[in-house]
Amino acid sequence: VQLQASGGGLVQPGGSLRLSCAASGPTFSRYVMGWFRQAPGEDRKFVAAISWNGGTTDYADSVKGRFTISRDNAKNMVYLQMNSLKPEDTAVYYCAADWGVGLDRELFEYDYWGQGTQVTVSS
Repeated sequence: VQLQASGGGLVQPGGSLRLSCAASGPTFSRYVMGWFRQAPGEDRKFVAAISWNGGTTDYADSVKGRFTISRDNAKNMVYLQMNSLKPEDTAVYYCAADWGVGLDRELFEYDYWGQGTQVTVSS
């Protein structure tokens, strides 16, 4: 599976962005998909994950209620809708694919990674 993240940019606090992750390969719908982020000088951290059929989701406490993960298996796409953005959301955002069953928060559980897209929240 190859992953390509896009949709990042500069946004003011309180604004919104929608990240997209395009996946290649016929088995995309079998993967748990996740979003992670890495701020300067920090470790990469879990943001959100979604089950293979979109029926189950999981969010980091820091984004719960503001971010929404979704997927369209017919289009091989995963999305992260980010609302009420804060300066502390500034980071490079990565999408990842996990050939597993449960929704994982650990980086090592994920088998494939995209290249990342920069999100900057600043006035």
